[in-house]
Amino acid sequence: MDDPYPSYLVIAQIAELSPNYFLINGLVLIFLLICSALVSGSEVAFFSLTNDEIEGLRESNPTKGRKISALLAQPKTLLSTILILNNLINIGIVTLTTFLTWSIFGNNASGIVILLVQTIGVTFAIVFFGEIVPKVYANQAKLQFSLSMASVLSFFTSILKPFSYLLLGFGNLIEKRIQHKGYSLSVDELNQALEITTEDTPEEEKEILRGIVNFGTLSVKQVMKSRLEITAVDVEMDFHELMDRINKSGYSRIPVYEETIDNILGVLYIKDLLPHIEKDENFDWKSLTRKCFFIPENKKVDALLKDFQKMRVHMAIVVDEYGGTSGLVTLEDLIEEIIGEINDEFDDAEDFFFQEIDQDTFVFEGKVSLNDFCKKLEVDSQIFDEVKGESESLGGLLLEINSKLPKNGTKINYLDFEFTVLAVDARKIKKVKVHLKNQGTKEDDKFMD
Repeated sequence: MDDPYPSYLVIAQIAELSPNYFLINGLVLIFLLICSALVSGSEVAFFSLTNDEIEGLRESNPTKGRKISALLAQPKTLLSTILILNNLINIGIVTLTTFLTWSIFGNNASGIVILLVQTIGVTFAIVFFGEIVPKVYANQAKLQFSLSMASVLSFFTSILKPFSYLLLGFGNLIEKRIQHKGYSLSVDELNQALEITTEDTPEEEKEILRGIVNFGTLSVKQVMKSRLEITAVDVEMDFHELMDRINKSGYSRIPVYEETIDNILGVLYIKDLLPHIEKDENFDWKSLTRKCFFIPENKKVDALLKDFQKMRVHMAIVVDEYGGTSGLVTLEDLIEEIIGEINDEFDDAEDFFFQEIDQDTFVFEGKVSLNDFCKKLEVDSQIFDEVKGESESLGGLLLEINSKLPKNGTKINYLDFEFTVLAVDARKIKKVKVHLKNQGTKEDDKFMD
């Protein structure tokens, strides 16, 4: 005949007679919660350390600093160790509280009692005391937390290495399958993730990260200098005139054209002229011209950057669909899309295309690119996509919206922007005042002649 009381229930009933049973198990439960808190906090503390902080720990505490560096050198192994430890501790907490529940309420405990104690009570204790509280504290005191847990995690990383390898093996298999299916995130999703995960990051670093995320979405036409901004020289120019133009330009590379700028023959590197600087005006400088790199307007800037690296060039001429010169793009233009404006000794201290009047009012050159315009005002670069047509400059945008060349003083409204034309000539808009209106601007006011 089967025993109506399983052995584990008998043990629980016997232990119920001893007050020390509850004291010992209560202390063990508290100890396990503390262990769970320390392990959970370690995840936040270790993975939020910056390179400078790690270097500082190595200098202030060489022994533990080296252990922290070694652990972070294998982040996946460290993370798997933390997850395994945390789960083992939580299993221990659930098992211990189950025996305590049987000891207090007996083997006839109702389902409601089990639900309240195990599901609600234990879950609350693990989540609040073992996850939320330690992670909040570890985020504020990550250096101290990392130093205190370095030896412990280093020890368990060695002990649990076989289990970590097994877990990582399954993880790598899943990762390969996801990559094989071509899973990808949109730029908007990446930007949202960036805002969520960089709350404490300095604004300068955020701008660099945003530049990296959006880099692959830009075309050459959006970042190039237009043909009107190109400094180029005629192949028929004599040597003295050439040197005068070079001295005034301040550029290290200048395109060389024949008859018109649509017929560019090559690029002149100023360093190639240095050995001939004393030559007379009849010097044949044209022989020093190097081959030019031509690219289409719709080429993506990330692909162009790879071409620059592969071909070891720093400048390309942008051509339109008819082969005419549309603009010019340099390596500096591409890098500025990531790290921001780079000013050298030939650049003005202030942005030549930008002036801030007050918090909501600005003055821009009409030739400023829409990409730079949006970055300065910190607005979505796609906000003008519906109305800009083929234009990539602020002046071109206003021509598209207004449908004709406006006069000085003309106001043009679009969404929350009020554009006032300050200077215009017979062919283009030269200067524009931009006022940011209230966000409550209605869609009905989108256009105004």
